Amino acid sequence: MSGIELRNISKSFEHKQVLDNINLSVKEGEMVSLLGPSGCGKTTTLKMIAGLIHPDSGDILFNNKSVLDVPVEKRGAVIVFQEYLLFPHLTIEENVGFGLKMAKVKKLKQKEIVKKMLDLVQLNGYERKYPNELSGGQRQRVAIARALAIEPKVLLLDEPFSNLDTILRANMREFICNIQKSLNITTILVTHDKEEALMTSDKIAVMLRGKIRQFGTPTQLYERPVTPEVANFFGEKNYIVGNIENGIFKSKLGAFETTFDKYSVVKAMIKPEEIEVLPKDIPTGVKGKIILRRYAGDRVYYTISVNGVQLKSISNTKKIFDINEEVSLKIDVDKAVFYENR
Repeated sequence: MSGIELRNISKSFEHKQVLDNINLSVKEGEMVSLLGPSGCGKTTTLKMIAGLIHPDSGDILFNNKSVLDVPVEKRGAVIVFQEYLLFPHLTIEENVGFGLKMAKVKKLKQKEIVKKMLDLVQLNGYERKYPNELSGGQRQRVAIARALAIEPKVLLLDEPFSNLDTILRANMREFICNIQKSLNITTILVTHDKEEALMTSDKIAVMLRGKIRQFGTPTQLYERPVTPEVANFFGEKNYIVGNIENGIFKSKLGAFETTFDKYSVVKAMIKPEEIEVLPKDIPTGVKGKIILRRYAGDRVYYTISVNGVQLKSISNTKKIFDINEEVSLKIDVDKAVFYENR
């Protein structure tokens, strides 16, 4: 295992800055996701940790020791890419043992490690098969087994599930989490899928335009995003402009008590799941009218018009409201996140 620290890492390609003063600390045994859209610098960061790319400035440390001058093969970090990159002419046994062979590990020891890895990824009995005889999920497990066979200090995963269908993706996600925890190996996952990051990670670094905009636990990032830009990355949100005076938030939705007092003119971020749609005859609540409805099986997406403001709500299906139906809204303002409205 190895703790990882990135200090003031910057990188440009052909005068275009890809990473801008990146700082990140990953503890030993942690599973951390780099979450962001395509082109934000996630894979470049991963390759830099592995030693495939050298930063223009800054330092990379494993267990408090710089590894900038340590070659790839001695760094102890291994990448599993979204393309499996298995050798089609080699058997599964030979693919998993390839790194061991290159390291000149004795054949008897190679067979012992390969068996252990195939047992770990639940592919015992597939030793003599070839990659084209396996499913996508099985090939991905072979790639992971090959990476783990050389006993790396750090496991780097570059969108490893993106080529898999929805069900297989969920299964592989659970599988990786179980392996990571059982081996207690420091792991960094690159993904653009917010659900994937939330469900697998101890911590998440949200990357946007070459910078880490927020780093923290899944709960911290989802419940308390530091900017609207980070908030929007985790799904559509409601933003209500208003004023806070003497502990009261006043807006077109009405007046609500709040303990927030940092700014007087604010923009309140309210998640759609924090707006409950109720029948109009409920005495309390904000009155509105349904203007759009989308049924999604276990939940319903509504757009509600309230005093000229359109609010989004995600509700359960116990009671389904019709378009143009008048309703009452129960808004959980206690969970609102307030930003300065400039």
